[in-house]
Amino acid sequence: MIVKILDYGEENNQKFIEYGVLGLTLNQMEFLNENLEEKTAIDDDTFKLKMYFSRELYPFQSDVAKYRLDDFMAREEIEMNIFLSSFLDDM
Repeated sequence: MIVKILDYGEENNQKFIEYGVLGLTLNQMEFLNENLEEKTAIDDDTFKLKMYFSRELYPFQSDVAKYRLDDFMAREEIEMNIFLSSFLDDM
């Protein structure tokens, strides 16, 4: 499974991160699409997940994140990979 951040920022006064996930089977994508509470979609071979955050919990808000954004994005991608892997274990 490969997790990449596709987009991030603010939408309707809410901070968000949109992830794209590659390397899942159709069965796995459908399981995630049906069981996650967040906004999800299946786009060909990519599973998309959009999460909204409060300002306090948004991972890219700190001054350090502004200077080391690549590090923060990589950490978010790893954390989402672990979360989705553990969620798929329940499949």
